[in-house]
Amino acid sequence: MKMKQRLLSETGDVPGWVLVTLMTAGLVVLLWAVAGPALKTLFNNAVAKVVVI
Repeated sequence: MKMKQRLLSETGDVPGWVLVTLMTAGLVVLLWAVAGPALKTLFNNAVAKVVVI
């Protein structure tokens, strides 16, 4: 019973998870801003090579 009571009393670390989520989203936006144009060019070149006969 002690384990069940301990699990039920866990409130978690909501502010910590919110911070981790926001930081992850920030990193994704930053990487997208930096690598986006290069990835777009890479994709367009690859599609152009496939489409050209």
